[in-house]
Amino acid sequence: MSDSAGGRPRGLRGIARTWVEVLVRPRRAFANGITPGDQAPALTFAVAVAAVFTLGWIASDPAAMPVVVPSSRALSGLVLFLVVVALAAPVGLHLTAAVATVSVVLASVEFDGGLALRDRGGVSETVQVVAYASSPMALGGPAIPELRVLCGAYAAVLLFVGFRTVHGLGPVRTVAAALPPAALGYGVGYRVVAAARTLFGA
Repeated sequence: MSDSAGGRPRGLRGIARTWVEVLVRPRRAFANGITPGDQAPALTFAVAVAAVFTLGWIASDPAAMPVVVPSSRALSGLVLFLVVVALAAPVGLHLTAAVATVSVVLASVEFDGGLALRDRGGVSETVQVVAYASSPMALGGPAIPELRVLCGAYAAVLLFVGFRTVHGLGPVRTVAAALPPAALGYGVGYRVVAAARTLFGA
């Protein structure tokens, strides 16, 4: 992520390198790869993660897919995949990032002779952290509750690391900032909560 213009490498190879670095060296990835105002690569990355997740889900549990085209389950799967890539992933990223932005602002409030906000990164950096922290969910597509819960938990940890690195908040404030977007983006969006309920029989 750190050796290219704009903060991160481009193209399919760049996405793969970024994915590996975020998983293996998250602090370095977030410190070197987040560039103010450069959200386009993060959006592309988030869409790629969602696409791989959806492919894994469709391949492992085709019966769970909505029947869009009654005459063809394969065509239904293709339509679902296109909807995720073109609509659900971008909208989900920005909705989660909006929640994350509010959470970061609230977690930055302090009282020191009056109401004030701690110094922190901007909205663009928040969007990028949310996108790159979703990296583990590329592996969470198969209908294996244990795997999906594990991937979701790691994504939440990466979000914590990213917020701590980019926004410079303390541990408690970072947890407060990271929990709402993690619950929405990974827990609901990537069906980690549903997997946990299946796993624990809730």
